[in-house]
Formats: sequence, structure tokens, C-alpha cells
Amino acid sequence: MSADIGKKIDQLRKELREHNYNYYVLDNATISDFDFDILLTELQKLEDENPKYFDAHSPTQRVGGEVTKSFETVTHKSRMYSLDNSYSIEDLQDWEKRVQKILGVDQIEFTCELKYDGASINLSYEQGKLIKAVTRGDGFQGDDVTTNIKTIKSIPLVLSDLFFDAFEIRGEIILPLDGFNKMNEERVEAGEDPYRNPRNTASGSLKLQDSAEVAKRPLDCLLYHIVAERLPFGSHFESLNKARQVGFKVPEAIQVCENLEEVRSFIDHWDKARHDLPYETDGVVVKVNNLHQQDELGYTAKSPRWAIAYKFKAEQESTVLNKITYQVGRTGAITPVANLEPVLLAGTIVKRASLHNADQIEKFDIRIEDTVFVEKGGEIIPKVVGVDLSKRPKHSVPTKYIIHCPDCNTLLVRKEGDAKHYCLNEFGCPTQITGRIQHYISRKAMDIDGLGAETVDLLFKEKLIFNYADLYDLREEQIIPLERMAEKSAKNMIAGIAKSKEIPFEKVLFALGIRFVGETVAKKLARHYKSMDRIMNASFEDLTNVDEIGDRIAQSIVDFSNDLGNIQLIDRLKNYGVQLEVSAESQENQTNKLQGKVFVVSGVFTIMSRNELKKSIEDNGGKVSSSISKKTSYIIAGENMGPSKRTKAESLQIPLISEMEYIEMLK
Repeated sequence: MSADIGKKIDQLRKELREHNYNYYVLDNATISDFDFDILLTELQKLEDENPKYFDAHSPTQRVGGEVTKSFETVTHKSRMYSLDNSYSIEDLQDWEKRVQKILGVDQIEFTCELKYDGASINLSYEQGKLIKAVTRGDGFQGDDVTTNIKTIKSIPLVLSDLFFDAFEIRGEIILPLDGFNKMNEERVEAGEDPYRNPRNTASGSLKLQDSAEVAKRPLDCLLYHIVAERLPFGSHFESLNKARQVGFKVPEAIQVCENLEEVRSFIDHWDKARHDLPYETDGVVVKVNNLHQQDELGYTAKSPRWAIAYKFKAEQESTVLNKITYQVGRTGAITPVANLEPVLLAGTIVKRASLHNADQIEKFDIRIEDTVFVEKGGEIIPKVVGVDLSKRPKHSVPTKYIIHCPDCNTLLVRKEGDAKHYCLNEFGCPTQITGRIQHYISRKAMDIDGLGAETVDLLFKEKLIFNYADLYDLREEQIIPLERMAEKSAKNMIAGIAKSKEIPFEKVLFALGIRFVGETVAKKLARHYKSMDRIMNASFEDLTNVDEIGDRIAQSIVDFSNDLGNIQLIDRLKNYGVQLEVSAESQENQTNKLQGKVFVVSGVFTIMSRNELKKSIEDNGGKVSSSISKKTSYIIAGENMGPSKRTKAESLQIPLISEMEYIEMLK
């Protein structure tokens, strides 16, 4: 009898999954809502009566009900990069030339897809079942929202075919326009303010604590990228077709293009047709279709080289500029901000927009009370792009850019060749002080839990901290009496600060906020010098000899290292136990065997993946380059290496070695 019940439960689950796929993915209902609900109720009853057959991936688990108090931060196995943007066919042509040069080929096949306007998500599957769903976050780590994601019916909890043992698939959580409008009608009827736009509403839905509330929202998920070790497909298009076959909702609006002319036709079509879509889109993503070529192209510090986003022309509105205020950044850079008469732009109410710098204000002759044109740069950050001179008031006067810091009244300085004005009162300007601390605690830097920008401002206001080293002197009894603080908050903050002492040196170096030392530069410096002491003792000439460290970065490091205040800060961090040198553990597999040698990795490999090869080169002191030049020492050549690359290597007499020969070289 028990076996019969088990079979009945399995049969109902399979049947309901199939109906669900037909309705939410294929948009082809094979059963009425009433009949579907009857089957679901029958399954729920059987599961309740037979708890030993519980399955977290059952169709009955989509209704939600689980409450999540806080969302765990999860590090992505593979970083979620952002895309470079382009705004013209000329931009795409320049990108194509760069790609052709790196690959050493004249002809490249592309895929074109719509750029969906929602919240990015990374779904992890093992043995055909959804294991985890994590938001994009900062690209390195995001929030675990698995409980809420399970309520979205277009996301398969169990695949119809195994696909891979373990893989990730990425996409966008969207809110279709009809569903969004219906939600707003209900809110207005209930006397509540309507939601601003579908994108923000979709993103906010993922962080609701009650998954039953998420289940009520008509969220959808469109998938566009698979991440797995050694994909068995030749092309991106092929991989998405297979994903569609096993149950994922991959949009039909995807096309293989043989050249940029076909790409342009796709863009022109969807620039007009996008207004008929059931969801919002703000552009087209163009990708190199060949997966081996994608692998060879790799990534920059921020974006994949094999993909680019073409953004449709930004929406523009006009409104009145009420006043200009000035913001101070953590480096002392001054940014003018336009305070506007509120205007609806691309689905959001805009009240402030960037004016960039003094040159921009002078170029457009922007004045108070002007009617200005505002658009969203990349449809994200509002900016003023012009002035309607026909509406300028008669009493209008030209804008005079400020000459003193708005926070500390220090005389501003503008160096030759720099568009920005700067406040040089580094250790006395309140906004610079709190800005540096906020940078230090940020996710990409020391990632200190329990601390945010508002808390930093509060601690500074209460004279408990004046720099990031002061954080390590804080005690619970100092924090508990503060506004919006309690014993638990204080404990979490102190624990988060203590845990930051485990953060590796390269992130600490980035956290210090040395001007021009971003994440990538910090990694290069940490790899080269191994400790903060060696960096601070390095001369300008020594620094400029480090790969990709130019005069500007070198001078900034020298200036930082010669400042007494910074020397004292570093000494304090050292005494607190912050990691100011590369750990012995991370140095175990590193050598200088390839010091001074430059490698180009090209083709398809069998023993090591391309990323493993690149890491191996860097771990042994070598440099990986994406293009062949006179500086190239060796080319590690795999199968399908571009013919023009081979020709160039031969003309420059650069040795081509196999994967096996490289491994032997290390021995």
C-alpha cells in the first residue's frame, strides 16, 4: 500500500511539473486552472498524510510560507561580471576589431539577445535539482534567496533531463508589464502608493521575508548563460537551446548573426518592436557565439571581452534646475549635482542628476532656473545633457563654480589636465574621513558585517572613530547607548570587525583607499611585493617596473607611503592583526620560475582548462597577455588556434609550445 502511495505521489508531481512547464515556459496551457488546482490539492493531501515522502522540490512547495529573517551572503563560485556598454554601431565595430585582433581571425559569428531589465540571478543545480539561488550582489558575492526563488513557477525545481551533474545558469528575474500594472491597480484601490517601475519591484520582491508574499507576485525568469566546467557544446546558441529543452525559460528572441550587418538589423528591429514586448528591455547583448573563442577572449577586470551591450537611445525629459549643490568624495574630488524639479524618467522619479565637473557646466552654460534636458546614462544614472535656451529666464546669471570645499571650507585645487576640483584637507574634511572608512568596510574591501555608511557617520559624529584603524578599538559598551543600537547590534559589529582581520592582503591593500589603486592594481602589487612594508619602501622607479603600474599610480603610492599619518595607520593595523602580507598558505604553490616571461594562451586544451593555465603562469611569476607582440616569450598553442595568430607568431619568431611542454617547463 505504501509503495502505491509513493508511486501516486511521484506520478502527480511529474504531471504537475509538465503542466507547469507548458503553461509558464511554453505559454501553452494543456489543462485548465481549475483542473490544475484539483491535482495540486490532491498531491498536497497525500504529502500531508505521508510526511516520509516530503520533497523540497515538489510542486506543492511553490506556494511559499517560509519566513527568512536575514539573507545569508554567499560567494559566487564564478564571478558575475557586468557588461561593457556601447551606444552606436561605431562602438560595436571597434569592439569587433579588438576581438578579431585577440583571436587572430577575420570572421566572427555572434549571437544577439535582448537585454532584460530586471534583477540578475544565479541558479545552481546538482543532479537535476535546484540547490541554491543567489542574487548578483557586487558580482563577487550575493544574497541567498532560494526560498523566494522557488515560488517563481517558470524556474524548474527539477529538470526534465539531467543536463549536467552540476552547473549554474544565470538570468534575470523580471516583472511582466501586465502583472506590474495589475499590482499597482490593487495598491491604488487599497489607498497605497503605486510601485515606481517593474525592475525595482522585481528586485525588491526577492528580499521579502515572507515567501508566501513573493508567491503572490507574478514574477518571471528569463535565462541567458550557462556556467559549467568544460561545456560539451560548440556554441552559446547551442547551449541555450539545450537549456530550453530541459525546462528553462530561454526567450525566443535570440539570433545567430554571421556579421555586424546582421547584428545591426537585429538591433534596428527590436529598437521598434521592444515596445510590443510583455516586459521591459533597454538594449541588445551581442556575444561571440563560439564557446572556445569566448574562453580564449576571457575577461577584463570588470567585463567579459566576448560580450557587449548595445543600449537603446536613453529616454530624455526636460525639467527645471532649482539649485546646484556639491558633493565631496573620499578622495576629495568635488562633484556638482543638479537639484531638479521632480520628473518621471524611464519609470522612476528623478530629483537629482550629475553635472560631472566645472567644464561640463561651462560647456552647456548651465544656470539656476534653466530648463534642462535630463537622461539616464545607460538608463541608470541621471545626467544633464543640455539646456533649453528658449526657456531661459531674463534675469539669468552664469554659474560660478565654488572655490572652497562645502564641508570644511578648504580652498579647492585643480591640477593641470584634471577635470575635477579637489579638497586637499585629507585628514580634516569630515566627508573624506567617513568616505575612506566606508570604503574600508565595503564588500569588495574588508566586508565588515554589522557596519554601514549610516553607522560610520554616527560613530564619527559621536567622536568614537576618526579613521579605519579606530574601528579595532571599539568596545560593545561604547556602541550600545548610541541611537538605533542595541546589545545584539553591538555584538554583531564587534564580531564583524574582528573577522575582518582574516581578510587576505590584496583586499586589505584595496581597502586602504590609496588613490588609483583599485582591485586589479591591488592584486598585482600584492602578488609582486608580498607585503605592505615592501610596497611602502619601494621607490618610484621600482614601482613603475611592476607590470601595468604607470607613473600616476606609482606617484600616488609614494605619496601615501611618505605621509606620517598613513605610516602610523599602517603600524596600528599591523598591531591589531590585520593581514598586511601575503599568507604563507597562499604562497605555497607560487614560484618565480617564469619571472619576466610573457605568455599568450590560445586554442583548446585537454589537461588543464584555460583559466587553470593562466593561474599557473601567474602563480609562477609569469604574465598572461591577450595579444601577440614582440614582448611575447611563448605561445601555449592548443587545438583550433586562430590561423592569423599562428602566422603572426611565426613572423615574430615567437616559440609555440604545447600544453605538455609548458608543464615540463615548470618541472
